[in-house]
Amino acid sequence: MITPFTAEGRVDYDALARMIDHVIEGGVDYIVALGTTAETPTLYMPERAVIAMFIANHIAGRVPLVMGCGGNSTSEVLDQLREFDLRSADAILSVTPYYNKPSQEGLYQHFKTIAEHSPLPVILYNIPGRSGVNMTAETTLRCARDLKNVVGIKEASGDINQMQHILDKRPDGFLVLSGDDAMTVELMRRGGDGVISVAANAFPRRFMACVNRAKAGDFEAAEHQYAALAEAVGALFEEGNPAGVKCALSEMGLIGPTLRLPLVEGSQSLREKFRRLIAEYDLC
Repeated sequence: MITPFTAEGRVDYDALARMIDHVIEGGVDYIVALGTTAETPTLYMPERAVIAMFIANHIAGRVPLVMGCGGNSTSEVLDQLREFDLRSADAILSVTPYYNKPSQEGLYQHFKTIAEHSPLPVILYNIPGRSGVNMTAETTLRCARDLKNVVGIKEASGDINQMQHILDKRPDGFLVLSGDDAMTVELMRRGGDGVISVAANAFPRRFMACVNRAKAGDFEAAEHQYAALAEAVGALFEEGNPAGVKCALSEMGLIGPTLRLPLVEGSQSLREKFRRLIAEYDLC
């Protein structure tokens, strides 16, 4: 879930309510709050707590809620677990620590500490392109085997062989979710469980048609559904995430285009591209 801002850079709660309704009505299975796409590094801790409460209240039990609780300081993540109202959440999503580049043992100890303190099931989040460190399949599997409330991983390494290793060796019930929209069908074809999606913010109805075909095991139909989305999904990342998805949503009239520095709005050429793609493929 993105975080909409007003033109002055404040959290736009009216637009956030529209977004929640938009994705639920589009058929998503669950909502993830305060992840990468939410521009969480630019949100102050009190803002995060209010956003978490607002999203939980507006969902009102319509779909499950996964709450982002991560960071590069283990003790700060524990603060989030204490300070956020997690009573309406179903799980947390916790990213590999960024910038300080811990070892594999450091990653294991970080998630072990979080798992010991989390009141909710924990979904790991591996995204080396942003965090600067890759959590190997072996470390993921060690967490999955040793830490009973670690229930899955959002894998955004982009390495299908690493994902396959996790799929082959995972304990029963351990979820493997794609962190890349474009890899969703292939991962599910190999036995993966779904995706935590950027594209579903903008095009939930069309993207879920693809995912639902894959869940039913009809991968040829899923690929066909995705083919009509491929250019639009690619455009979402041309100028970085969430600049692209906010540009698309602004063209659809759901939110304003504002991001918080150091991120900036999508270019005019990107706006024009989304205008064309939305009309051409009936993406609204």
